[in-house]
Amino acid sequence: MNNIAASDLNLLLVLEALLEERHVSRAALRLNRSQPAVSHALARLRDIFNDPLLVRGNDGMQPTARALELAEPLAEALALVRSMVEQPSFDIRQTERLFRLSLSDYGAAILLPTLVRRMRQCAPLVDLTVVSYGRERALAALMDGEIDLAVGVYPTLKQPNLRDLDSMLLFEESFACLVDAKSAPLPLDLAAYLSRPHVQVSVALQDSSEIDAALLRLGHKRRIAVQIPHWSAAPDLVRGTDLILTAARRSIEHLSDQDVLCLEVPFTLPIFPFVQTWHRRRDRDAAHHWLRGQIRDLLQRAT
Repeated sequence: MNNIAASDLNLLLVLEALLEERHVSRAALRLNRSQPAVSHALARLRDIFNDPLLVRGNDGMQPTARALELAEPLAEALALVRSMVEQPSFDIRQTERLFRLSLSDYGAAILLPTLVRRMRQCAPLVDLTVVSYGRERALAALMDGEIDLAVGVYPTLKQPNLRDLDSMLLFEESFACLVDAKSAPLPLDLAAYLSRPHVQVSVALQDSSEIDAALLRLGHKRRIAVQIPHWSAAPDLVRGTDLILTAARRSIEHLSDQDVLCLEVPFTLPIFPFVQTWHRRRDRDAAHHWLRGQIRDLLQRAT
């Protein structure tokens, strides 16, 4: 094995990223380097350790036995180096950063106004880009490093292929129905609910619906007359029509007035967790930790 010179310390950072990401492109994104540069570093590491270190398998790149032996001493060595060189304090006011978040427009409505005000006051050099991905696409984007954080409802987080994602509960939410006051059948029972056409809010055509899953368990199916990707437009589709919107309670209960009514769902729907989720590669990122803390404080305070 060739020795690692002092100038090659950065190679160990590349090795750490490759062992954790098991993907050259994601490691390059994490290290803010080009993919060819990381591929070149991997070639040098293979020469130094006289081992391929990562080989292609059925589920992406897999570490060799030698790479797995290196993982623990590598983590200990880099932890020691970081403790020596990292600054003891973190100042978000001096931090320049771009964060990429995935939010539905429901999530954006309840979070963004307060979050942006907080960021302008406390983190004037931090920028924010918001996208609205469907559930599965958002989680895939987190795995690939395309986005930094996803905030919303993600019932598949415990699947084995998502084990590298971490999450934090922000609040628990329940469903309610919004109907036109003049056409609303009162009380709204299950038969009346099923007899009327429905509005469904879904960013992606394949996103799962807790509502339809619950109805299926009861042996029923509703008719989706209108499917749209935006929460904000849905209530106006109910006004003056026979449509029913079943949505997160806090997104519609404030709309109840003489024209539309917010009613209880006429069958049992479980409450659901509203979370923020991120890849564990961000755990040691001080600015990312700060952002997660702000989102937690703002949304938990609002509940």
